[in-house]
Amino acid sequence: MIIAMKPGAGMDEIRRFAETLEKRGVKIHFSEGASQTVLGLVGDTSTIDEEGLLARHLVDKVIRVQEPYKRANRLFHPQDTRLAVPGPGGTVRYIGGGHLGIIAGPCSVENRDQIVDIAKAVKEAGAGFLRGGAFKPRTSPYSFQGLGCEGMDLLLEAKKETGLPIVTELMAIHQLEVFDGVDVIQIGARNMQNFTLLKELGRCRKPVLLKRGPAATVTELLMAAEYIMAGGNSQIILCERGIRTFDSHTRNTLDLSAIPALKKQSHLPVIVDPSHATGLAWMVPAMAKAAVAAGADGLIVEVHNNPEAALCDGEQSITPAAFGSLMDVLRKYAALEGKAV
Repeated sequence: MIIAMKPGAGMDEIRRFAETLEKRGVKIHFSEGASQTVLGLVGDTSTIDEEGLLARHLVDKVIRVQEPYKRANRLFHPQDTRLAVPGPGGTVRYIGGGHLGIIAGPCSVENRDQIVDIAKAVKEAGAGFLRGGAFKPRTSPYSFQGLGCEGMDLLLEAKKETGLPIVTELMAIHQLEVFDGVDVIQIGARNMQNFTLLKELGRCRKPVLLKRGPAATVTELLMAAEYIMAGGNSQIILCERGIRTFDSHTRNTLDLSAIPALKKQSHLPVIVDPSHATGLAWMVPAMAKAAVAAGADGLIVEVHNNPEAALCDGEQSITPAAFGSLMDVLRKYAALEGKAV
């Protein structure tokens, strides 16, 4: 249930009103706009009388939420969420809320020179975050699985060298103990519905980049986000990374229609992964531009300084030079969308 308070209603009075509702066994989510405050009620609201609420002089309108996701619902939080990720020296990197967040780096961390050199290159080109896999889920048990804890140390070294916040994938709960220095935790497509892991991330206070599963609907992605938010962590970035269809000319089918759909239904920022969506480096720039034009709040792009020798997904990685050229165009696209890079 959503209760929109009348414009100009005092916050002290609103909080006292909310306390009376909490005594009915519901939890209250506050969303304060420029002129109006919205209360989101989570729990059993069947015994709460709408007419009685509307009789209150503070209440403007009451809306019953039909969708199964509540906290992720735009009705609960009408304004776009902007995630702020602290950087070194008091700097802050933003995603959402008018900011285009660009995350770039290799699929996997391979060695020190590789990750540090790429980090410096993507930073110079304008990326705000460094991506890199230390723990890698692979379809084949014989494929390179990442360097593990050694890879994490190298990511932290690249972060120290460049000041870029790091984004890396968490595969299991026990790995959280080595994620202290990670700025944004990525949950891969295979783990989108690992509900035990999602519940644990609800108790975490780090931003979570949540990728859509290859056969997941938009609603299922939002429900996965709801699992994390129900635990108290509202710092979530939704990621469209392609879905599995009958066609095989690309690795997956990039569902650009999911961007406006998600942004209509949810206040959470939405980014796109054109690398995993297409699996083809030559398609990445076109799909990246299309995603920004469709309203995406950011991109996560695979960049490698020697794609032909990459230990993982080299065929979908663009070079630092290609990434620099892409960034030149994306700045113009972002300006047209009224977003800052």
